Amino acid sequence: MPDTNTVPNLTGLYFELFNEIGIINQLSRTSFEARLPDGMVLPHFTVINHLIRVQDGQTPLQLARAFQVPKTSMTHTLAGLEKRGFVDMRSNPDDARSKQVWLTAAGRKFRQEAIASLSPDVAEISDALSVEEVTAAISLLVRLRKRMDSARD
Repeated sequence: MPDTNTVPNLTGLYFELFNEIGIINQLSRTSFEARLPDGMVLPHFTVINHLIRVQDGQTPLQLARAFQVPKTSMTHTLAGLEKRGFVDMRSNPDDARSKQVWLTAAGRKFRQEAIASLSPDVAEISDALSVEEVTAAISLLVRLRKRMDSARD
């Protein structure tokens, strides 16, 4: 059992970490959404990014679970992406009652252009951390994300 004198310090330290991540998330989200085309919001981008990073061909329910949102919210997001031609909804060959989400060439192009649009913002803040520090931070954050993700399953 951990020493009770150190648990509050550890909890406070992790709270501070999560608080900073939350603030950075809000600042980066606002900046990123300002660069997206009209009508597009970060959830649209994150679904496309997830499908590229993990795999496309997932069902709306799988995506809703991955993002921890109600299926109705994911269905709404997917409808917006389908309307823009960024995803294609196809019948699921394993379950005729559901659909699978597939990226289109336009969806892949949108992701690349959205990432490229961040160049001015990155140029503005790139003096804050060296490439080595960014690489190290990514490594730490990936480890933390994987641990937290495994704990929710």
